[in-house]
Amino acid sequence: MKERRSKVQILVDILRLVQRKGGRAKSTHILYGANLSHKRLKMYLDTLLENEFLTMVTVSGWIFYQITPKGVKFIV
Repeated sequence: MKERRSKVQILVDILRLVQRKGGRAKSTHILYGANLSHKRLKMYLDTLLENEFLTMVTVSGWIFYQITPKGVKFIV
């Protein structure tokens, strides 16, 4: 059985997923890619936004989460 991921590992997983998606991703793609419930995803996205690792951008009416240079530096 696999061990649970730490909070830091989940944050890194989200940031890497967004980076792999070309630097921005929709919340549903993050939800499935990071294997999180909606409640937990919201908590982690809020943390990443507050710490300026991600920003929220709107493109053609769709909300995307975009990785910032600070977020890239965090996962390197």
